[in-house]
Amino acid sequence: MDTNLAIICGLTFVIHLVGTLAYAARIAGVRTGHIATALMLFNLLTLVSRTSNSFQAPFLAKRIEAGLSGAGAPLLSDFRWILASAALATALGALLVPSIQRAMLRAISLFQTHRSVHRLAVHGLHPRRLWGLRRFLVLPDAANFRCFLTRGGLSWGFLSLNALAIALWTVGVFAALYAGSVMPAYRVTCSNLSAIINGLATILMFLVIDPQLSFLTDDVSHRRVGQGTFRAAIGSLVGARLAGVLLAQFLLVPSALLIASVARHI
Repeated sequence: MDTNLAIICGLTFVIHLVGTLAYAARIAGVRTGHIATALMLFNLLTLVSRTSNSFQAPFLAKRIEAGLSGAGAPLLSDFRWILASAALATALGALLVPSIQRAMLRAISLFQTHRSVHRLAVHGLHPRRLWGLRRFLVLPDAANFRCFLTRGGLSWGFLSLNALAIALWTVGVFAALYAGSVMPAYRVTCSNLSAIINGLATILMFLVIDPQLSFLTDDVSHRRVGQGTFRAAIGSLVGARLAGVLLAQFLLVPSALLIASVARHI
């Protein structure tokens, strides 16, 4: 693995690690009752993820151009490494969710005091406090893995849709770029057709998955559902996210061929 590919894999790792850890904000929100504050922290994590994604794009584009000119390594192998880093980040994030949830509880408490994102960041990024984060580190309890028995009331069908949406969202841009390398004559067209894959993922997330999670959060806040059930649902969604990232490996080539076919016929 050369330096360029290592940077791309590192940025992909950050994107998916942060995306997985964002689930901890929802758990912290229902535990403290400050759901809006927790969503603010969730948005901050999303901002970090999207910023990493913007830095990733030029490195990936340069690598593809080098591959098309014959100066680079086989592109399919590169995409396999990138998707593997995404899966590793998701697995690590799943193990860190209990630890980050504890840190989120402290962050929400501090935000109620400082009432400023800037002050919260300055307070939290102090070297002494960063070193103190180690006290939040805990190993996942065995009970966390029993969430798959009840799934927090979520059906297997719903979790399967979540896994499929994550898989499509993960592979969409990569499939479009790989399709451009398969059909260099339509490279620009292919690169603009990622919406074929990502569009379906977006529909699944915003019309099916996100409303269900919002309803569940409201049920917890109104004590119609216990926090244990909510944590089980979040744990199941994290497991579905990992399954989706792993599924992306198998969807890469079929998705790229679909995009290439559309680019050829439109």
